Amino acid sequence: MSFPIDLSPRLIKKAAELAIRPEDIVEKHVVGGGKGGQKINKTASCVMLQHGPSGTLVKCQKHREQTRNRLSAYKLLILKIEDIVKGEQSERAQKIFKLRKQKRRRSKKAKEKVLADKAHRSVTKTRRKPVKLDE
Repeated sequence: MSFPIDLSPRLIKKAAELAIRPEDIVEKHVVGGGKGGQKINKTASCVMLQHGPSGTLVKCQKHREQTRNRLSAYKLLILKIEDIVKGEQSERAQKIFKLRKQKRRRSKKAKEKVLADKAHRSVTKTRRKPVKLDE
């Protein structure tokens, strides 16, 4: 199983686990669009990959060079298929879950800090003695 582009061993292993074969992938090079001026509109640096069995379509136009876009598209395709097949067990889904959990923890700490400051202010105010006016 050899892909038409040099992928990292980690991605090749992941593709083997998910049974992604290079023969099932249809590769097209299309003219890009968006910001970048005339150069982006003239050259076919945008790479579009479609995985036949799953019907997953990926389009990549991050970089100016077609080879770098091609590498990014293959990487993205493998990760996207992994998300579809494994769902919550995929590597990317676990990273997202971990980040959300950390953010939730931070907000709890922030709330505790605010409550601690409020309590401190309350204690400070109760210690103040009332002002007595001489009549």
